[in-house]
Amino acid sequence: AESQLPPSEKAADHRPALQPVADVLLPQPLEPTTLVNEVGDDRDLIEAGDKVVLIVENDLPFARVLLETVRENGSRGIVTSQGAAALALARDYMPDLVTLDLKLADMDGWRVISRLKNDLTTRHIPICIVSTDESRERAFQAGALSFIAKPIPSKAELDKAINALLRLVSRTTKRAAIATSSQSRAGEIASLIASQDFDVDFALTPDSLLESVKSVDFDCLVIDDGFALNLHDLERAIENRDALGPLPVIILGDAAAGAGAQPGSLTIRRVQSNARLVDAVAFSLHKRVMQLPEAQHRILEGLHRTDTALAGKRALIVDDDIRNIFALATVLEDHGMAIASANNGREALRLMASQDFDIVLMDIMMPEMDGIATMQEARKIDSCRDLPIVAVTAKAMKGDRERCIEAGAWDYLSKPVDTHQLLSVLRSWLYR
Repeated sequence: AESQLPPSEKAADHRPALQPVADVLLPQPLEPTTLVNEVGDDRDLIEAGDKVVLIVENDLPFARVLLETVRENGSRGIVTSQGAAALALARDYMPDLVTLDLKLADMDGWRVISRLKNDLTTRHIPICIVSTDESRERAFQAGALSFIAKPIPSKAELDKAINALLRLVSRTTKRAAIATSSQSRAGEIASLIASQDFDVDFALTPDSLLESVKSVDFDCLVIDDGFALNLHDLERAIENRDALGPLPVIILGDAAAGAGAQPGSLTIRRVQSNARLVDAVAFSLHKRVMQLPEAQHRILEGLHRTDTALAGKRALIVDDDIRNIFALATVLEDHGMAIASANNGREALRLMASQDFDIVLMDIMMPEMDGIATMQEARKIDSCRDLPIVAVTAKAMKGDRERCIEAGAWDYLSKPVDTHQLLSVLRSWLYR
């Protein structure tokens, strides 16, 4: 076990509970406050305008230290040790920052960041991975804003890191640089990616770009096709950069094609179209999709509502009503998925133990062996421990979501199932 800092005292603040701040475009949560509060966090104290940090940490004593640090920085903290609960809480509260441990009891932390970053409603949320140092490069490629290495040297170092993170996510304006050899092309790119909450600088030569990055902490750099920049020169220019993570660099077309970069200083994303450029900039700047200009919003919706993530994937539908199986199967088959079905829990377990599935849609209200019991048994099967199971229930009863998460569900849908929401959930889990 990794050595961590000593636990902190619980907060003594007991103001009346308020409803969580949620995105108006999301379905209303069933019962957000029923998710277990493991350390006495601030979820019932959150008011409009509060900075909220979601702490996802398997080591609860260390989670208390993180919570104390967040409070000392004037923010509210919500804590969970479960990945599925973290996903539910992220959708309920839309936190300003997530700190994410990668070693969680119910699922791999990589699954959590993938699910959040592949959902247009949550991908803007900045994530700081808190893990051992060998995970650093992968964390930034997955979309993390920052990384804190375990074991933490001291409480002072933790305070410094969290304070810097909260200052960063509180900034209302970001800054990007566009590197292109054409003045007219610079204007075209700027018009594609521009929005009210970030400023754009231009560089028409490699030398001018290198001079700019020495003095300005850009949040993102766009390099246009044909711009002859050596990325090793860029690395050297930003070696004294005052930042929490690598500089996100988006390369359009074949720009800087032959010049690689060392891990840790740059996060390189290559795109081949203007649409993908818009997507990569919004992703790198952690921009809320619904607050983008309408043209950019339409581009992202078009890119992410495709069948690419679903085509060829295998889904198991478990429901005791053949009409429900038929309705769900028809939708999924129309989107290129292969479907198997089971009309009871025992048959579902047999199929899950003997076949490979990419995802399971599990009805909760079934006779004999209900969905709760089926999920509990499924998680005991080695091949099913890392299998996304989406609970589907006909009755939005108090505590349903908590019971499903405790039983092993990673996501939740209520009947009648909305087709758009169903496909969004599936794409978010199945995208690679």
